[in-house]
Amino acid sequence: MTTVIDSLDEISCRFEAVFCDLWGCLHNGIRPFPSAVQALDRFRRRGGYVVLLTNAPRSRSGVVRQLDQIGVPRGLYDDVVTSGDAARRALALGEFGRSVHHIGPRRDETFFNHENEEGLEGLGEIMLTTLEAAQGLVCTGLVDDTTETPQQYLGLLQSARDRRLKMLCANPDLIVDRGRKRVFCAGAIAALYSEMGGHVSLFGKPHKPIYTTARLRMYAALGRIIEDCHILCIGDGIHTDIEGAARENLPSLFVTGGLSRTATATTRNPDRNRLESFLAEHASQARPDTAIGHLR
Repeated sequence: MTTVIDSLDEISCRFEAVFCDLWGCLHNGIRPFPSAVQALDRFRRRGGYVVLLTNAPRSRSGVVRQLDQIGVPRGLYDDVVTSGDAARRALALGEFGRSVHHIGPRRDETFFNHENEEGLEGLGEIMLTTLEAAQGLVCTGLVDDTTETPQQYLGLLQSARDRRLKMLCANPDLIVDRGRKRVFCAGAIAALYSEMGGHVSLFGKPHKPIYTTARLRMYAALGRIIEDCHILCIGDGIHTDIEGAARENLPSLFVTGGLSRTATATTRNPDRNRLESFLAEHASQARPDTAIGHLR
């Protein structure tokens, strides 16, 4: 049975570190949630280690710049680990060819910059090209996620499938809420390509590489290993944050007021009956240990 709590403080004494999601938990893409900022600040002031674990297709430095722009204090967290970092390493190794076609907005082209980061030297050899000349696909999102849907990419995906191009998906999320608007992410295009018979490699939650990277960085910073039972995963994605935690045998806190707010009838906290029905339908293999309406 998943326990509903009213504050992170109720359970924070059990944990030395948190892996916290961004969209839907700490911010809405436009501004941070004050209660979430306060909750993580209290945890960190008590000596906790905070890793922001995000399926953003950009590098760590790119996400930090975005957090600065929307007003998330740098003193709130110790590290940022992105799906983009894990995906860029695979791209640098040439696993998707040296000429790739990018599906995504121009702002994500920083994904292809190595920024002098160790292990990414091979990115300097990657060329962006037309679909016809490409050896592989890199999907970071929709070109215009304010107006487009994945179905509008059917023709492109059919051509890529016919050529048996492998797709690197740098963000497994299907959707996120930007302010009050729900938009599609790269994962939705990747899911469509996979349904069509295309080959897709996913990076980020719930897949292992992003968690391995987070643990290694935390060990490098602290000089010691934090046991899994003392790391809390916080997120609003049942098939990303919570399933990823379950795969890694990490405790989890499900924020129901994000992507699942309607299904769980969340106001301050979820309706318990609606929450149980939602988990029975969506989380039979990845049930969260605890749940809360909004991180606070």
